[in-house]
Amino acid sequence: MESMSRISSMLEAARDLTLEAARDASAARKTSTRVLPTAQLKKLLDSRSERDVLEGLRRVVTMQYRQPPSQTLPFFTHVIKNVASTSLPVKKLVYIYLLQHAEHEPDTALLSINTIQKSLTDQNPQLRALALRVMSGIRVPVISQIVSLGIKRGAGDMSPYVRRAAALAIPKCYALDPTTEPQLLDYLSTLLGDKQYFVTGAAVAAFLDICPNRLDLIHPHYRGLIRKLVDMDEWGQLATLRLMMGYARKCFPRRTKKIKKAVNSNPNSKTAKSAKGFYDSDSESGPEHEQDLEEVTLLDPDLELLLNACRQLLQSRNSAVVIAVARTYLYLGTPDFLSSAVGPLISLLRSDLDVQHVALYNIVQVCLLHPNLFVPYYSHFLVKSTDAPQIWQLKLELQTLIFPHSPPRLQSLVLAELSHFSHSGSLDPALVRESVRAIGRCAQSSVTSPKTSARCLRLLLAHIGSADAHLVAESLEVIRHLIQRDPDNHQTTVVRLAKHLDAATSPQARASIIWLVGEFAGLDPQNNIAADVLRILAKGFTDEAEPAKLQIVLLAAKVYIHHLNANPPPEQPKQAEEKPASLLADYQDEGGFRDPHLEHPDELELQKPAEKPHAIEALYQYILLLTRYDTSYDLRDRARVYKALLATPSSTQLASLLLLAPKPVPHTPSPSETRKGYVLGSASLVIGDEGGVGGLRGYEDVPPWVKEGQEPDPRLREEAPSSNPYEGGARATSAADKLDAAASTSKAVVMGTSPTRSLDGLGVGGASGVAKKEKTLDDWLAEEEEDEETDEESEAETEEETDEESEEEETDSEDDDETGRLVK
Repeated sequence: MESMSRISSMLEAARDLTLEAARDASAARKTSTRVLPTAQLKKLLDSRSERDVLEGLRRVVTMQYRQPPSQTLPFFTHVIKNVASTSLPVKKLVYIYLLQHAEHEPDTALLSINTIQKSLTDQNPQLRALALRVMSGIRVPVISQIVSLGIKRGAGDMSPYVRRAAALAIPKCYALDPTTEPQLLDYLSTLLGDKQYFVTGAAVAAFLDICPNRLDLIHPHYRGLIRKLVDMDEWGQLATLRLMMGYARKCFPRRTKKIKKAVNSNPNSKTAKSAKGFYDSDSESGPEHEQDLEEVTLLDPDLELLLNACRQLLQSRNSAVVIAVARTYLYLGTPDFLSSAVGPLISLLRSDLDVQHVALYNIVQVCLLHPNLFVPYYSHFLVKSTDAPQIWQLKLELQTLIFPHSPPRLQSLVLAELSHFSHSGSLDPALVRESVRAIGRCAQSSVTSPKTSARCLRLLLAHIGSADAHLVAESLEVIRHLIQRDPDNHQTTVVRLAKHLDAATSPQARASIIWLVGEFAGLDPQNNIAADVLRILAKGFTDEAEPAKLQIVLLAAKVYIHHLNANPPPEQPKQAEEKPASLLADYQDEGGFRDPHLEHPDELELQKPAEKPHAIEALYQYILLLTRYDTSYDLRDRARVYKALLATPSSTQLASLLLLAPKPVPHTPSPSETRKGYVLGSASLVIGDEGGVGGLRGYEDVPPWVKEGQEPDPRLREEAPSSNPYEGGARATSAADKLDAAASTSKAVVMGTSPTRSLDGLGVGGASGVAKKEKTLDDWLAEEEEDEETDEESEAETEEETDEESEEEETDSEDDDETGRLVK
């Protein structure tokens, strides 16, 4: 019967639990998102039922994230009443509400501080950590000292969860009251040396927030932080790597060494033997062997410890950690370490679109410095049809960066892909233009062979006959840059471009061709086509666009300068007498015809018809007359400048210096060259110049390397032995070990040797080297007599002491008897 009753009671309890769970589930399904009236919410918060209070808190917390704080502030007193609840869900919701509204009601919020302080001693570590988090999150400056005491208690808590909460509360307390910094630094130093990696990561983050330059706190914990780096969470790893970046730059000087280049791996080969001199010292020194030396970086042992510890982080699932490791290798390590991070960086391209976009920016940043490391991964940079514009732009840039360092087969593949996108008119016009620019960057590289440059030029020249005016203009712009790099070998190219002048319809394209014709008009005066091109363009000058007109006027000035330099005008003889001003005033007309009112027949010489000007001069004057009445102010002003420069023969040299000066060779940099100065992994690297001149707010550059001789003492990084014998692998000394040590010490004393000095095999002290004198029989007898005398004296002293003690006991007993009688 008893067993049956027990089973029935268990079934009833299970039934009640099932019904309660069903009610909770149905209530959760029926919970509406609509806002309840204020009176009903206050009634729920003041209810004695825990379920009603929890429902009211859920609705209020939901309201505070959807509405301004003024709508939920009337419930402050009703919510604070429940801070003493024993239910953990209720306390969590109360704490969430308190963190959001404590600033608006600081006096009322102080009423809950005592209850929160009591939670710091709760048995549940989760509740202790939550109470510490809430106390530090209440932004009321009056409780700064209370928060500091709470952090002190949390820093010594047994639970690592509470110690982590204490570490995260340190920056909040410092922001609340900066005067608490000295005591906070003591707590922080304790937390940095914590044995739990769970706590250390939060302590490092707090260190970076309040005192990032106090590296003296990091010295004794440096190696411990490195060992715990692998076990930290992702945020702790990011904070530690950021800390180590500045620490390594400020504590480890950059040391380099020149060594001889490895000619062959086999030292016994003939090539290796021939590389050595007759003496090894001869081959290592001397100016004639400077080209055989290469500079290698010498890593500090502690720095190498950091770099080796980061290798395992390359397998992290967090993309930010992978980029942080790559940043560490780029700015602290050697190319050997950096090469191991290239593969994990490429693997980020299989992530989501936003992660892929940020990863590409960082890959481009590394590729600008070490492009040869990315050549084996060229297939990941091929443009896909599903790539977004911001993705294929960076991929095309990566292709142009690795192009000079690629083998011929890979160069051919890259050019074939770029040519395909540049001819595809159905694609995005921006992709077509960017492909043309990429071809130009590939051809401009100094490492590119002449054969490859000629192929790039042929690909660009094929676009001149295209119907797309923008494509033609972009191609001509790139061709102009290529011709300027080597004008002597591109004279036929200029002639070919001049033939396509009639087919070019874009004003920018026509302007580029005209500029090229005028720029290289003086290279070969015998085969100069500039004058013929100018003659053809003068016929349709009025129908040209303004950019083309500007270049036509410039072409006319350059052709006329070359004509003047080739045919300098003869010097005019000086006249003996100056003509009267009245006679010169009669010849104001530029036509030179005879004035009918002329009274002096001696002036008939001035009315002779002028000589027929040269064709180039007449063409130049004709262009100036056409521009004289043009509607463009810029065109008229430029024509006046050229006319003033070439009006007198004395200014021809100045005009040549101004118009025919050699132009600098253009170089189209990679689009990301402007971001080259930003730190890898920073947000300013992705934003670029839009973030301002110095990057976004809070951006920090990599600190410079410390100079050799100014670095801190490496002994500061030695870990101090722990005082607790149970920490750090130390073993407590047992009683048996102490007895053995004491026995060995007494034995050494009896044998006449010091416990700190050992005897060699001949009985000679190894430390002093002086032989010990053996005792004779008389010495032994004298010592025994002295021992007997001392024993007798000690016995007499003990008898006297015992007599005195017995007398004192008797007097004490008599006093006790008297006090006992008085009490009775």
